[in-house]
Amino acid sequence: MTQQETEVLISGEMVSCALTAKGSNYTFLAELVLDEERVLAIYKPRDGEAPLWDFPSGTLYKREYASYVLDDLLGWDIIPKTIIREGKYGIGSVQVFVDHDPHNNYYQVQDRHHDQLKKIACFDLVANNTDRKADHIIIDTNDKLWGIDQGLTFHEDIKIRTVIWDFQGEDIPNELLKDIEKLKDNLQDDSISQRFEGLLDEREQESLQARIDLFLKVGKYPSLG
Repeated sequence: MTQQETEVLISGEMVSCALTAKGSNYTFLAELVLDEERVLAIYKPRDGEAPLWDFPSGTLYKREYASYVLDDLLGWDIIPKTIIREGKYGIGSVQVFVDHDPHNNYYQVQDRHHDQLKKIACFDLVANNTDRKADHIIIDTNDKLWGIDQGLTFHEDIKIRTVIWDFQGEDIPNELLKDIEKLKDNLQDDSISQRFEGLLDEREQESLQARIDLFLKVGKYPSLG
């Protein structure tokens, strides 16, 4: 997105906020306006999160943003621009809305777009995504795949749940492993690792480092069982 659109996402007034039908947490399609520029975004307020037994309450919006930070550090461009800001119902994650056909999801692209799916599947290993459903993969009008709904990520225990099992047992592509290796090196820099502070607790950050080491060592997509 353009710098101007980013400014709208960060500083624009939330002039409308429509509740969407999907999910157990409150999710809104919001319109943001700044100086005649308008941007649609998905707004997930902290106070709209349903309690979960395995994730600390009130942290899912932070994990949405932490997923964007991870994607940004990897340079993979698979998570739409996401920030944390105040909205009509309090603080939450605000993610630019990607125009797409809601009837198209993973099942419509699993026989093509293998390179993009491999990247998303690899991202989910590192982020420890416990909720990669079929409709959490969308296709924009330029036929590019995006991953959405990353609130259930970065748990300290490995508990990956995903619909993407196309590549089980296959080698992770070298170019993706090189990016993960670079991420590992970059996270030794405090100015970079601090991007996760306030988003993930200490044990979750340590677990992120451990998963990076694990998948660099194994170098393969996991198999069922």
